[in-house]
Amino acid sequence: MSGFEWVLQIVLLGVLGAALPFLLRLDRQLRMLRRERGVIIDGEAGLREATEAAEAATMRLRATADGAGRGIAEHLAKAEPLRDDLRFLTERAEALADRLEGLVRAARPATRDAVPAADAAPSQAERDLLRALRLAK
Repeated sequence: MSGFEWVLQIVLLGVLGAALPFLLRLDRQLRMLRRERGVIIDGEAGLREATEAAEAATMRLRATADGAGRGIAEHLAKAEPLRDDLRFLTERAEALADRLEGLVRAARPATRDAVPAADAAPSQAERDLLRALRLAK
């Protein structure tokens, strides 16, 4: 053997000697992992169960939200015609109220001190207004 081969052999022994503590530590940790394999498997099974439960809960929540959304959409669809009817009745009642106010002003005496009779028969405008209010119910 030449001197160069001796130097390479010594360097190789030095590298192997330096790696030996790391190999021993790795062996110790692998033995510990093998001993606790059951705990790791149980933890993995628990994690899988928790994930499945979370996915099922998410699906139920999504289904509930979809159902609630559909219910709200149905209620809105039913409420729109009622809103339109109410708007129409309100506009009609305002027109009748304006007409009634004009009739009352025309029927009032010119003096401010005169009080209109409370037990007088209702006018046609008042009857129309009362009928419109009853229909709105």
